[in-house]
Amino acid sequence: MTLFKVIVQDKVPKKLGAFLLRSGFSKRAVNNAKNSGGMLLVNHRRRFTNYLLHQGDEVIFIPGKEKTNPWLVPSKKPLAVIRETENYLVVNKPAGILSIPSRYDDDALVNQVLGYFNSKEEVDVKPHIVTRLDRDTSGLVLVGKNAIAHARFSQIDKTQFIKKYHAIVHGNFAPEELTGVIDQPIGRKGTSIVRSIDSTGKNAKTAYKVIAQKSGASLVELRLYTGRTHQIRIHMQYLGHPLFGDPLYGINDEFKRQALNCFYLGFPDPFTKGKHTSIEIPDAPDMQKLWHSL
Repeated sequence: MTLFKVIVQDKVPKKLGAFLLRSGFSKRAVNNAKNSGGMLLVNHRRRFTNYLLHQGDEVIFIPGKEKTNPWLVPSKKPLAVIRETENYLVVNKPAGILSIPSRYDDDALVNQVLGYFNSKEEVDVKPHIVTRLDRDTSGLVLVGKNAIAHARFSQIDKTQFIKKYHAIVHGNFAPEELTGVIDQPIGRKGTSIVRSIDSTGKNAKTAYKVIAQKSGASLVELRLYTGRTHQIRIHMQYLGHPLFGDPLYGINDEFKRQALNCFYLGFPDPFTKGKHTSIEIPDAPDMQKLWHSL
């Protein structure tokens, strides 16, 4: 059984409900604990949300049972788990699958995570995607194992999540262009999926550093400071260096997907008092093969 303990530090008395909301528990989770088999305990006694807390009280939150999504089907495909704690997973998403399924998709990352939980007979654990990647981008994704984890991660300022990518792009950079920051707004072209640099669009900022160069190709490290759709692809196109495998924003070459991999993920862990956690992985095999073949 998953439970969460919090010691009241406030000197001024607070009602239990307000304290829980301020401590990273969503209103939905609190209601679910009250009505769906969970418990709210103060000093090991069951209490209602209007109970008045005092400094030093121990609050134990036992979540209620989460509702099962009727059209979310567990996948039997293996899941590459990079790190697992009681409350979250960091997994390596392959290219070619969505992070979150469409209504009739039975093989998105969420389906694979659900299948992983089922294989461990953890049927009450429900996946909650915290960070996501495009279908054809590979790499690290953070997944909450319960609604509480999702709520706590959602309350962290997005600027504290550090996502770094490797991209293989067309062309070479001049010596004075080996590092830089692209600060160009991105907008959508009508109802099309295509985005572009647009002065009326949303602000978008990407830092880049060239790691290596070969004739006609460069390996680039990128860090996102905002999370716009297709941001890296558009910003690299703006520099004149579109990604391999990205005909939507560049050149129709023979690589089967955009050469983009999230190799680094860093974030404050809300379950260890905000201790910074970081994970780094090698690039996907198809990208390594592409680079060595150039």
